[in-house]
Amino acid sequence: MMPVASARETADVAPESLSGALDRVYAALRAHSRDDAAPHGGARGGNLSGEPLARLQQLFELSPFERDVLLLCVGAVLEPRFASACAEALGDPRSESPTFGLALSRLADSHWSAISRIAPLRYWRLIEAGAGSIVHAPLRVDERILLFLLGVPAVDERLEGLVRPVPFERVRLGPSALAPEVLAKALRHWQGGAKLLTPLLLDGARASTRRAAFLELCEASGCIPHALSANDLPTPPTEREQLARLWTREAALGRAALWIQADESAGATRSSGNLASWLASVQARIAVDVPAGIGETIAGARLEARVPSAAERASMWQVALGPAAPALNGTLARVAEYFHFDEQAIRQTAEAAVADSSVNPEDAGGAIWHACRQQARRALDDLARRVEPKGAWSDLVLPPAQFEAVRLIAVHLRQRARVNEQWGFSERYGRGLGLTALFAGASGTGKTMAAELLALELGLDLYQIDLASIVSKYIGETEKNLRRIFDAAEESGALLLFDEADALFGRRSEVRDSHDRYANLEVSYLLQRMDAYRGVAVLTTNLQHALDPAFMRRIRFVVQFPFPDGVSRERIWRKIFPKDTPLGALDFTRLAQLHASGGVIRNIALHAAFLAAESGDAVQYAHVLAAARTEYGKVDRPLTDAETKGWA
Repeated sequence: MMPVASARETADVAPESLSGALDRVYAALRAHSRDDAAPHGGARGGNLSGEPLARLQQLFELSPFERDVLLLCVGAVLEPRFASACAEALGDPRSESPTFGLALSRLADSHWSAISRIAPLRYWRLIEAGAGSIVHAPLRVDERILLFLLGVPAVDERLEGLVRPVPFERVRLGPSALAPEVLAKALRHWQGGAKLLTPLLLDGARASTRRAAFLELCEASGCIPHALSANDLPTPPTEREQLARLWTREAALGRAALWIQADESAGATRSSGNLASWLASVQARIAVDVPAGIGETIAGARLEARVPSAAERASMWQVALGPAAPALNGTLARVAEYFHFDEQAIRQTAEAAVADSSVNPEDAGGAIWHACRQQARRALDDLARRVEPKGAWSDLVLPPAQFEAVRLIAVHLRQRARVNEQWGFSERYGRGLGLTALFAGASGTGKTMAAELLALELGLDLYQIDLASIVSKYIGETEKNLRRIFDAAEESGALLLFDEADALFGRRSEVRDSHDRYANLEVSYLLQRMDAYRGVAVLTTNLQHALDPAFMRRIRFVVQFPFPDGVSRERIWRKIFPKDTPLGALDFTRLAQLHASGGVIRNIALHAAFLAAESGDAVQYAHVLAAARTEYGKVDRPLTDAETKGWA
């Protein structure tokens, strides 16, 4: 659009007073500027590089006329004599605020396109127009823009409830969260110019590691980090668009970078759609935290954060523990292998361990192991049920071959740090390094007890997976739930117990409808995760034939728990009653005539103890007989005379 005639050609009132006022505003801005590189020369048309006004003009591509319109609005705030200058130029003593009409009639190089809603002044909200016709409405400078021109640190108040600054971390304990080539790629991406930017999508590792990678990127690029939750993005499209403009403006003014935190919560699907829409409108340096399964709809450059190796974790532990590390040298390798913590978790756990060991300095190794278990529980306590293991190996009644197979699992767990890290297996093989065992056998034969004893001997937490909380009728939700559990378990070093695993690890079936197809997808996902899983998992089932055969290759140990024979049942009966339980003249050989598994024997013994306590007597055959009838009745099974022979 062609500019209107200059003020000197058309004005009936000489514009010197207004022009002089603009020069005074410009001088005031230079006086307030904190930039040491202020240029020489005082004219508005001179070289302004390095000053806030020049930066603003360059950032938002303001024409000379648009720059002077902005100066008009700034002058209304900074220059006391400016109101009278505006009134004089408008010919109305009551009109003391600048207007587009005044600017168009009095400033050089004026053009009507400057008043458009898509032109920089109004699109980026550098100025705000009051009520009335846009040509004659009073104009004022946006507060954030005024403070920027004055060199005053600030953040737009409309962003304060949504966007928060992120402090840089303390001295790094270990290697960078981004590989050098990945960091170089990210820096090149951010140097491409704001209008050409697409988001960086950070995945891999833990959420805190991805956040550390973002902070490293900000530090390397000279950006100030900020954070925003994807769930806080407004749903109405117009509000999202306004927020996009505000943040684009803020990022340009303050050289800010934004860390957007996505999640897998119930509202993740909605927020993911809002996020993709919002990102399409933003022109700024943005990194999106995308845990597995989030961000498929977002266009951007995907980067993977580094997961520190066990050796790197051990070095980080040494730095975090400081003077306390030498006393724990033998423990740190095991800690680093079991607990896949990132830098933030190592720092927090080390502080807790040092405080705990100061109370009991003779057990520094126990203090650090306890602190690690406490830290690890944060990730799993909301996803599975923690079981407090009890008992001793002498309580587990199995044939010698099966018993040794279970004990061999403990050997693998104890020595995996040496074999995987020191002997190089983890470097050579990326998959199959987890330890998965299948305990197969009838109910009550000791499968769960064996898992508890493994956790107890190795000092690990045991988490029992509730299948009802995992399996979902909604497509993709089962895989999402499993991903959360496996990720948390792999980091925590805990032992996962999948009871009745055939319900989850069942055979894939012939596809007859969409339900079969999605059920098969769930099994296929489990196969992939079990292959890549580096933690400890125990699967129990009494229907081994129902498991998908592909799982068997991924299971390191398969232990059959047979139904106990007479000799084994007698051993169970001899161990079943606690030492303080008063017993009558019970013959354990005769009690072993009951054709019952260890779990059923336990229930009978417990029920008999209550009956004896109620009668005020020691446990007698009559109590055991009544308890056995009750237990057999639960499964609609008759109690034969052969099983109770000699009890009378």
